[in-house]
Amino acid sequence: MNIKILYFARVKEAVNYSAEELALPNDISTITALKNYLSQRGDTWADLFDGKQTIHAAINHELVDNLATIKAGDEIAFFPPVTGG
Repeated sequence: MNIKILYFARVKEAVNYSAEELALPNDISTITALKNYLSQRGDTWADLFDGKQTIHAAINHELVDNLATIKAGDEIAFFPPVTGG
């Protein structure tokens, strides 16, 4: 299944790019599974996506939790918590 991933703020800075197209294995169907999959790319990825940091996700511009289901063609965005003042 092919998806597009967007990275924002410190996530973007850590991975050194803002977007990628990715062909996922068939067993990756939730945000949690995708984060686990990405965390296997190396130390920087593990630091971001191993669950120790809070990284929010959106699917097709809608904020979702980690149990949300991913479908082919989805656009997934990852970003840190946002604070305002």
